[in-house]
Amino acid sequence: MRGFGLRVATGAVLLFLYLPIGIIALYAFNADRGQSWPITDWTTQWFGIALDNPTLRNALVLSLEAASGSTIVALVLGTLAALVVHRFRFFGRETVSLLLVLPIALPGIVTGMALNATFNTFHVPFTVWTIVAGHATFCVVTVYNNVIARMRRSSRSIEEASMDLGATTAQTFRYVTFPVVRTALVAGALLAFALSFDEVIVTTFTAGTQETIPIWILNNLRLPNQRPIVNVVAVFLVLLSLLPLYLAQRLTRDGSAAGGRV
Repeated sequence: MRGFGLRVATGAVLLFLYLPIGIIALYAFNADRGQSWPITDWTTQWFGIALDNPTLRNALVLSLEAASGSTIVALVLGTLAALVVHRFRFFGRETVSLLLVLPIALPGIVTGMALNATFNTFHVPFTVWTIVAGHATFCVVTVYNNVIARMRRSSRSIEEASMDLGATTAQTFRYVTFPVVRTALVAGALLAFALSFDEVIVTTFTAGTQETIPIWILNNLRLPNQRPIVNVVAVFLVLLSLLPLYLAQRLTRDGSAAGGRV
């Protein structure tokens, strides 16, 4: 009986989380531009219209560029920060660790305002690089948390043994450290990409007049004639976000199991 109750509770939670997404998915096939229920006429025409929209395609390209750029920056900075904090002992180490994870806890509107003020102060034009810089502030945290968690579960002795056997620091990282943190890096990169691709608040303050996919949705949601296309884009975003999140979850789980055997 207890197991049945847990299954019902789990089903209720999943229904609460995904029912709104399911409704949006159904409206993407609604022939009526309005969102009236029940749906009486079904169509796939909105998918073709969305694909033919040049503004939407440009927004998609910009989102992919920004997400790719911020992921690369996050991989480099997050990995270096994790290596320094975990491998070295220095004054203020715990404070540095706190400061590294603080950006993801700050309200996005505060981060966006701060970045916007900084760019305007130094007369930096708003381009894809300002978006990348804004997204990197929280993507670095994602990579840092994944890498340092993996390193804390690994044994320091294998690196010491590598050095004792004559390996250089670069060789030790390539053949010992990197294989240990590899899946954590991939998982962190996938999560960072997904977070960057869907980000809207920070992007609003760092994009200027440019439109990423989330900004495009926000601007067109208020237009009744565009509502069906917005629904189609929302379905596309759900499907696009599902793959990296699934892969990151699998890699994190598999990597945790491997880390326990080191």
